[in-house]
Amino acid sequence: MKLQTQIPLVKQSPAIDYNSKVVLLGSCFSENMAEKFLYYKFQTEVNPFGVLFHPVAILDFLTRAHQDNPYTEKDVFFSNGYWQSYRAHSKLNRISKIELLETLNTAQTSIRNQLKSASHVVLTFGTAWIYTHIQTNSVVANCHKQPAQEFEKSILSSDQLTETFEAILSILKAFNPEVTVIFSISPVRHLKDGFVENNQSKAHLIAALHSVLKPSKKTHYFPSYEIVMDELRDYRFYKEDMVHPNQLAIDYIWKKFQSIWIDPRVNPTLKEVNRIQKGLSHTPFNPSTSEHAAFLSKLAGAIQVLETRFPFMKF
Repeated sequence: MKLQTQIPLVKQSPAIDYNSKVVLLGSCFSENMAEKFLYYKFQTEVNPFGVLFHPVAILDFLTRAHQDNPYTEKDVFFSNGYWQSYRAHSKLNRISKIELLETLNTAQTSIRNQLKSASHVVLTFGTAWIYTHIQTNSVVANCHKQPAQEFEKSILSSDQLTETFEAILSILKAFNPEVTVIFSISPVRHLKDGFVENNQSKAHLIAALHSVLKPSKKTHYFPSYEIVMDELRDYRFYKEDMVHPNQLAIDYIWKKFQSIWIDPRVNPTLKEVNRIQKGLSHTPFNPSTSEHAAFLSKLAGAIQVLETRFPFMKF
């Protein structure tokens, strides 16, 4: 019996092209994928509240955005020299409370506008484990290195996750009934939870996600987790921490994603954008030569052509 060595992937529609507007939300792997979208100059919005690892945090974020419920002083706290929010990632931390609230509310306004016009939303979930702040009895998006005794750790069941995913879909469709939603599981293993606990978490996520998928209603699954676990079964595809996929793995997953979700008619533009990006990163041996001046002139011309054709592109 011949073993299947690669996960079969079927081209999906509606495909993503340069008229598409793509929103990526979720775990740190969503930012890895966003780097590709941004590199190739697609119209992209990524994690305005920073990395959100679990579905409840994403649902909370989307619910408040849909209700246009502004963030106030009760949503922030001061610790270790910064104002922080349990509803957002630490990258939003600010020295000033006013600045943090402005950052949170500006991000909320931005995502409201983005979701109304988004053609595709890519949601990547990292874990089913959640932390509840005991004093406020609320699930947090990030513990911000506060004392462990202030939180209670638990895992969401498959049924709880299914309800959460359905609520997320309901809100996304309320923003835009025609949006295409692509679910994915992050290939990053949360080994701080434990090896067994990480696998339990991923299993809950996978089981729940597959129960809500309805391609006829534009809800799909992209197997980023399975690609890493089953096709890239070697530590040469990981960073030094042996947990996060390295650039080689990210490039491989992007090619898989591109093969089923990116409209092949934009491939010539992708190649041209890539050529320009490499040209911009080129370091000449002698920048004062006439050859380098000619190279820069030709590069500027190519950029002007693309920016005229696609005004949203900025190099």
